[in-house]
Amino acid sequence: MTSATSAASAASATAAPGWEDLVTSALLGTERRTPPGCAPGRDAPAALLDAAAVETVRRRAGLRPARSAERLAPAPDDHRPALPQAAARRLAMLLTDRPGSGSGGRRGTTPDLMELLPQWLAAANDRGFAAPPPSLPALLDAARGRTDLRPAALTFAGPRALWLARLNPDWRFALRAAPGGDASLPRPEDTERVRELWQEGLFAERVALLASLRARDPAEARELLAGTWATERAEDRLMFLDSLRTGLAAADEPFLEEALADRSRNVRSTAAELLSALPGSALAGRMAARALTCVWVEGIRTSAAITVEAPHECDAAMERDGVIPKPPTGRGERSWWFGQLLEATPLGAWSGRLGGRTPEESVALPVTDDWQSELHAAWCRAAVRQRDAAWARALLGTPTAPEAGGPGAVSLAERAKLLGILGAGERAEWVAGFIATHGLSEAFQLLGVCAIPWAAPLGRAVVDALNIARDAGNYPWSFSGVMGLAERCLDPGEAGRLDGLLAIPDESEDAAPGAGGYWAEAFQRLVSTLRLRAAMAEELGPAVPVTPRPAAARSPVPTPRSTSSSPPA
Repeated sequence: MTSATSAASAASATAAPGWEDLVTSALLGTERRTPPGCAPGRDAPAALLDAAAVETVRRRAGLRPARSAERLAPAPDDHRPALPQAAARRLAMLLTDRPGSGSGGRRGTTPDLMELLPQWLAAANDRGFAAPPPSLPALLDAARGRTDLRPAALTFAGPRALWLARLNPDWRFALRAAPGGDASLPRPEDTERVRELWQEGLFAERVALLASLRARDPAEARELLAGTWATERAEDRLMFLDSLRTGLAAADEPFLEEALADRSRNVRSTAAELLSALPGSALAGRMAARALTCVWVEGIRTSAAITVEAPHECDAAMERDGVIPKPPTGRGERSWWFGQLLEATPLGAWSGRLGGRTPEESVALPVTDDWQSELHAAWCRAAVRQRDAAWARALLGTPTAPEAGGPGAVSLAERAKLLGILGAGERAEWVAGFIATHGLSEAFQLLGVCAIPWAAPLGRAVVDALNIARDAGNYPWSFSGVMGLAERCLDPGEAGRLDGLLAIPDESEDAAPGAGGYWAEAFQRLVSTLRLRAAMAEELGPAVPVTPRPAAARSPVPTPRSTSSSPPA
């Protein structure tokens, strides 16, 4: 380099300040620090901006060109019909809504659009529509934040959701959640790839593979698991074993019997639970033999009572069959063992032991020595595990019984589980009778298991109970959870019947301050939401039979969340 060139370069460096100098001057202000090469004074800010523009061009010009990236494969086509324009606009509104952060339980009269999104997606999927491409990013973002949305959102989004998920790490959940959607999962008939992924895949990939196979070919999935069972880690064996709940059948019994001898107590307990759900299994027979020696009937037919003699020890055979020897804190050992035996005993075994009595007659028998709650609670768990509707009805009793607990169920959670065994119509009728008798104070969990939209008798029972609570001057925020459920679950056709509840009622002296205004707002929001749901359905058009879609684009539709609002006090 010549001396002239060196001098020119030095002069250029002096005249052109570096980027860091320009940033420092901009932060401190030109009055406190004038950048090099700029004269102080009124023109210094403009000179700073000019220098920044020149330096920006210099920095960009100094970048070296890089090799162009490989062209992306185009997104797959979605051949389903496009959404009607009105429905597409509605979807955009649902995806951009952000619930307000009101205080004190007051939400105003505006419907909560995000809580209506699950129902909108279910309706759109029923009609077989494809998602508008511009809405896919917002739809995937919504599903990322709410796992309850994922099955319906991914069904609606279709194959393009998987294409996008491979480009954005934030949406990778779609590859795991979409049934058959992960391209890394081989088809069941590709046995070589199945074995390779099972032997060499990551744990999450192996879990997904086993779940996919179990849904399509339970026997093949079980054989795949059995081939490597002895070499798996205990925590992995537990997760893999849990996948057998899908398609559980008598053919799984030999494998589960072997799992009863597993080194891990949790694995043994899970295997025992699965076997006890098979009433014809050898384990169910062994547990029945033990349980039947603990329970018998004494006295004549008209004054009979159940006598209980709980086990005095938990031997090795009981422990192998899944009985956990150490009880939780505060629970007696004998009652703990007794409950586990009865929970795993086939309910069909009790008729012979209790003198040929029906489930209703068995539950109605008195139980000596304060064992009734333990006995009935164990029968409740057995009915839920074995999906026995006859015993569920007996343990629930009539909804108008004086005691809200029913003859057998001892908690709201147990009643909800028992109701889940019954058909949708019977479930709604029972809950409607319960609300009519006992009000809404204990009905929130029970409403959560009812089919949507609520049947007309159940909807009327809920609205009538809310109206009674308002007229009684009850504290209104205690019913915000039920009101939120009503917004999502009432039949939209009920909106016209509620117009008489929109006025602010006269407040009694003992009513909560401001309660009348709250109730009016809540009923206005309820009516507005029902009418909005009716408009949403009209925009989507009538439901029509849909041509079955490929498995990669199909998924179950979730029930809208029933716990987004606070439960009643």
